[in-house]
Amino acid sequence: MRILVDADACPGKHMIERAAKENDIEVIMYCDINHVLNSDYSTVKYLDSGFQSVDMYLINEAKAGDIIITQDYGVAALALGKKAYAINPKGYIYNDENMDRLLFERHLSAKVRRGGGKTTSHKKRTQEDDLRLYESIIKIVKRFFINS
Repeated sequence: MRILVDADACPGKHMIERAAKENDIEVIMYCDINHVLNSDYSTVKYLDSGFQSVDMYLINEAKAGDIIITQDYGVAALALGKKAYAINPKGYIYNDENMDRLLFERHLSAKVRRGGGKTTSHKKRTQEDDLRLYESIIKIVKRFFINS
């Protein structure tokens, strides 16, 4: 088990690393060359800044049992298809039961935006989001090691 992070826009890095350190889990953060990440714990991999280059590289590296941290529903769906776990940076756990709905909502929102409409903006990150992210990682780690 590893934790792979779509780190181009991933708040909560400190909570991811805290959970990983406590459980001796490797963390790899993927970002494009336009970002700067520093970490004393995680491995940071810099990739080209092309369209979805980070997403594709991350998902190609993912293996069954890995935890993928991403806010991209498409990446999460691909991770689930590889039998990896997927978590939103706010701690929302993606699964087979909620993925179809999330992808459909993403499709509808894109359709509205293409038509000139507006969709709701994202809410500010809170301490509760950080705690939920940490707890979700720990929940998956415990489930993984119980089932292994």
